[in-house]
Amino acid sequence: MAASQVHLVRHGEVHNPDGILYGRMPGFHLSELGRRMAQAAADDLVARHRPATAVIASPLQRTQESAAPVAAAFGREIETDARLIEPSNHFEGTVMSHALRNPVNWPWLINPLRPSWGEAYRSIEQRMLAAVNGAFDRLDAQQSDARQSDAQRPDTEDAGGDIALVSHQLPIWVAHLSVAGERFVHDPRDRRCSLSSITTFERHDGRLVEIAYSDPAAVLAVDSTDVGAV
Repeated sequence: MAASQVHLVRHGEVHNPDGILYGRMPGFHLSELGRRMAQAAADDLVARHRPATAVIASPLQRTQESAAPVAAAFGREIETDARLIEPSNHFEGTVMSHALRNPVNWPWLINPLRPSWGEAYRSIEQRMLAAVNGAFDRLDAQQSDARQSDAQRPDTEDAGGDIALVSHQLPIWVAHLSVAGERFVHDPRDRRCSLSSITTFERHDGRLVEIAYSDPAAVLAVDSTDVGAV
């Protein structure tokens, strides 16, 4: 069997005309352009000619909607994993450019190493790697069942294959930094994690290895607005 892969898929553009940092706030759905981006990610995965045995998304609306075309393409139901959610953030619900000018908010900026304004990078790392490794454990169990089976079974189509995890920019980027052995402190403008991008991992001898990054919605992103992420 080909090596199984886990794909971390970012959601598409969100309808956010006021440009606020929406974080975990409910009611933020994909824009029309965002739906096209999500479809581009699904098309990219299909074009790889690799089966997907599961599609798992963060519980937030934008990731559930972004997972929908992927799940439809592979004939899967969307599963939900809270470990894939956007980090918490003190500035949620604000327009950042305004909030940063208010001295009341300055104490929340005191420690960028943690960071002090939201969920710690180490916490994000732990839950994201647990989700990725959990997906690989599931794939390994499916392959083991297939090898142990002497007869054709109805569920053999689920043996092997890949899993798509639909998440958010910072969690995906922290997973990348962790696997690459890089420091968590960074400039958010330098994140290589575009809307509807796909970051792909394999697991070799128990160690996660990032093998690919693709940006199937790059052409669409020219007209997109990417604000609101933590």
